[in-house]
Amino acid sequence: MSEPVLQLRNVRKNYSGLRPLRIQVLSLAPGERVAVGGFDAAAAEMLVNLVTGATLPDEGTIMTFGKGTGDISNGDEWLASLDAFGIVSPRAVMLDGATVQQNLAMPFTLEIDPVPPQIAARVHALAVECGIDLDVLPLPAGGQAAGTRARIHLARAVALEPKLLILEHPTAGIADSDRGPLAERVAAVSAARSLATLAITQDLEFAEAMAHRPLVLEPATGALMPWKKKRGWFR
Repeated sequence: MSEPVLQLRNVRKNYSGLRPLRIQVLSLAPGERVAVGGFDAAAAEMLVNLVTGATLPDEGTIMTFGKGTGDISNGDEWLASLDAFGIVSPRAVMLDGATVQQNLAMPFTLEIDPVPPQIAARVHALAVECGIDLDVLPLPAGGQAAGTRARIHLARAVALEPKLLILEHPTAGIADSDRGPLAERVAAVSAARSLATLAITQDLEFAEAMAHRPLVLEPATGALMPWKKKRGWFR
């Protein structure tokens, strides 16, 4: 059996929330897509920081790719470890005054004015893969709809072949009609690349369409339970 890409056990972390962040067990196999609900914006940010080793738990263990985040010995080693992660987050920087093409070129080169032809070809392929309308490539990124911006973040996150894709509230601010298509696109990109994927979301529709396992956190205990739509009184 393959070693988990990610494993959290008995994790506890104090932060700015009303109670500490607790996670009893969270495991992610290679190529598996898991969605977790029950995290507000602050808790989601903390979970991303814990998984990437930007911060350490007060209790418990976090293993990524077979190594404990607490075993990273120095800053250079930690920075090198970040290459294994692709992160889709509303906190990620996007150059609104630059074109969509230029933003998509940024993972590959700092020379974006103009984008070199060989990089432009890679950007074109990445845009097609992530469902970005090619007509918007020469347009400013700042004028794009939330759904397109989410796809730009997705494209940049997978551009450099990460091993683990993390999505932090990917449907926040996105039109209802685009949530399902975005989930299907994330699933397709992850499957084609055999990417382990962790989505932190409050959107059950997105979770069900994207993940092999939709889970929801019980904050008081840290248990992650199957996430299912609540049934009404007469249903």
